[in-house]
Amino acid sequence: MPHPLAARSAALDEPPPGLTEEMMERLVREFYSRARSDSLLGPIFEARLAGHWEEHIARLTDFWSQIGLRTGRYNGRPLPAHAALDLAPEHFKIWLGLFEQTARDVLPPDGARFFIARAHRIAESFQLGLNIGAKALDFRATQRSREPE
Repeated sequence: MPHPLAARSAALDEPPPGLTEEMMERLVREFYSRARSDSLLGPIFEARLAGHWEEHIARLTDFWSQIGLRTGRYNGRPLPAHAALDLAPEHFKIWLGLFEQTARDVLPPDGARFFIARAHRIAESFQLGLNIGAKALDFRATQRSREPE
C-alpha cells in the first residue's frame, strides 16, 4: 500500500476531467491581472511585457493548457527567459500566493488543486535552476561535495 502522501501526489499527476480551454485562459488572464497589481511583481512584468501582454497571455495560456489539457501547443524554454530577472525567494512566494488564490477563485476545486500542485513544482524547479533560495544552495553544495577532489 503506498504512503498516503505518495498516493495524494500521484492523484495530482493526472489532470482532472472537465477542464476546458476557456478555464485555462481565464486562469491566466485573472492571474496576470492580479500580478500586475502587485507592488513587487507588477513592475517586473510591466518592464518586460509592456506592449506585449496579449502575446504573453496567449503563450502562457498555451503553457497551462499543455499542462491541464495535454494540448502540446507550448514549446518554449521558460527558464532562460527568467534568468535575467534577478528573482529572489520572495518573488516566488508572492507568485505562488497569487496563483493559488486565483486558481481557487476561477477553477473547480479539483482543477485548482491540480494546478496549485503543478505551480509549486514549477516554482521549485525554477528556483533550483536559477540557484535561488535555500534549496538551490543546498542542491549546489550537495553536487560539489560529490565531485572528486
